[in-house]
This record gives sequence, structure tokens and C-alpha cells, in this order.
Amino acid sequence: MTDKKALRTELRCRRAEHEAAIPESVRALLFLRPPAPLLELIPAGATIGVYHPLGSEASPLGYARWFAERGHGIALPWFANRDAAMQFRIWDNPFSDDGLQPAPWGGLQPGDDAQSADPQVLVVPLLGFTGDGHRLGQGGGHYDRYLAGHTSAVPIGIGWDCQQVPALPLEPHDCPLRAVITPTRFYGPF
Repeated sequence: MTDKKALRTELRCRRAEHEAAIPESVRALLFLRPPAPLLELIPAGATIGVYHPLGSEASPLGYARWFAERGHGIALPWFANRDAAMQFRIWDNPFSDDGLQPAPWGGLQPGDDAQSADPQVLVVPLLGFTGDGHRLGQGGGHYDRYLAGHTSAVPIGIGWDCQQVPALPLEPHDCPLRAVITPTRFYGPF
């Protein structure tokens, strides 16, 4: 099986080429409303953790707005610095990036004074995924460590169809997803 470093390089390339080929007018229509099977996994009143996408990552921001309109709290990952563990902080207004600040790992995060949160559902970025819910992330292990300490949180992967792979090199600390969403499919729940 391919090692993780080489697989990450291949999948980053595949993802970037795929995302660049989607016309902006079409991309703006993707991931706006969560599919019905996902809604069945969301507890009433749950705080939803999302990420602020970088580059060619599939964007969960449409989902964040949809859930916020229905009264759910929205949280983003927050890092005190590059050596700190990932935490989550409330994003008061997912309709605007105002008030967000640069995050140590790139992207944007809430300010230092934002309220801490423990989301019950996490929309998780990925480089690759399998049809049975395994995920390959960027390699920092932030989400796996967070999920290991928050076992009741429901992790949902979001990505492009081209990111599906038949198998991944798995390690004992890798946390599986409950579902994966692409523009054309809902995988799970697992």
C-alpha cells in the first residue's frame, strides 16, 4: 500500500485539479444545504464544528450558514499557537469573516476572546476517504487527537468525489468518520 506522504501529495494534486475544473458559478451552488441523511445524525440544538477552508478544500461554509439559520451554534477550530492542541471557539456570524483572525496553520479562526465550545458534530476536512468512512487528513493529527478526547462528537467528512480511494494506510490512532458527503453522494452512516 502507498505510504501516507506520497498519497497525500497525489491527493492534494487530484483535489486541486478537480476543484479548479469546477466553474465558479457551479461551485457556488455546492454544499449549501446538508442532505437529509446527515440531518438525522444531528442532535437538536447541537453545536456544529466546521473548518474555514483553505485552497481547494470542499467548503462547509454553506452548511454553517444553514445550521446557524436554524439556531445551531457554529464553532471553528482555534489554536493558541502552532504547538497548542486544537480547540473550538464559537463563530458568532458565519455569514461574514469579520472578527476572524489568521490561524497559526493558515486559514481563519475566531479571536482569542471568542467563547470556547465542545461541538457535538464536527464537519471534518480530508484529503482522501474510503467508502466505509476512513479518512486521510493533512498529517498533523489535530482532528484525530480531538476526536480521541471527545468520543461523543459525530465526525462528518466533506470532500470532492475524486478524493475517494479504495483503501488507506490506517494507524491505531486514526478516528473513523460517521459519514462522508460529496457533491454527488452520501456515504454512511457508519
